[in-house]
Amino acid sequence: MFRRDRNRGLDPRTDFELIYRNMSVYDFPWDITQALSFALFRTYAVPSVGRLLSDSRGFDDTQKRYDDTALLLEAPITEGFADPAAKAAIRRINQMHHAYDISNDDMRYVLATFVVVPKRWMDDYGWRQFTYDETVASVNYYRELARHMNIKDVPETYEAFEELLDSYEAEHFAFDEGGRRVADLTLELLTTFYPRPLAPLIRIFSYSLMDDPLLAAFHYRKPNALARKASYLGMRARAAFVRALPPRRKPYSFHTSPRMKTYRSGEFAAETAGTFPRGCPVKHLDAASAPSAAVAG
Repeated sequence: MFRRDRNRGLDPRTDFELIYRNMSVYDFPWDITQALSFALFRTYAVPSVGRLLSDSRGFDDTQKRYDDTALLLEAPITEGFADPAAKAAIRRINQMHHAYDISNDDMRYVLATFVVVPKRWMDDYGWRQFTYDETVASVNYYRELARHMNIKDVPETYEAFEELLDSYEAEHFAFDEGGRRVADLTLELLTTFYPRPLAPLIRIFSYSLMDDPLLAAFHYRKPNALARKASYLGMRARAAFVRALPPRRKPYSFHTSPRMKTYRSGEFAAETAGTFPRGCPVKHLDAASAPSAAVAG
């Protein structure tokens, strides 16, 4: 089986769970993981999101936050939305979100980053681009996740998600000390995934993969043209190498990833993951405009 054919014959309208699972655990696990990491950076640049993440202190243990987020989001991908483990994971996500004063607009924007950023990443850096059916499946997967999270007025097409993301960022990207703090903590965590002497290079590489509006929102210094070019060529070289590899036969799992450092094998439980806040530290909307917490089921 060639990797380009893994999803051939599947219908992205009805088989979107299987298509997105194949994309995430077989065809593009590293790329999608990296893209979603940079998607989260974008959410920090929206002050209402970044400030809440900082003031709620959920990032004080950045490694645990990273692990909990990845493990909770992985459950519906690998098991399917109907599986009890996926339901438990989404229920825990909803419980955490329901404790805070989060607008539906911010929820929709974060959802849009999960749809748009991976496709743009693959367009620029991937060993191949998403097919049309894979893009549609990604849209339908996150629309289904939104349904379980009771997010309203969700776009129906990739183009609509892209328009939502670009317009929301143009209107809302701005510097906020809380957002910058969370971005700094996340960037520091990313450097720990590689040998410590490489930390300065990882920071420069990360800045080089950020666009100018994102850098400006964090008041990060813009990398020079040489750093950007070297980073891009490095990513293209990796893409060429991966393209030549045989198809992955063993599915990727974050549970066994060396980047997951919080839990030993079998220790993770969705019911106790994440944070258990007592009220929202940041009020920025009327309660009536916030999405209610749907219980996955």
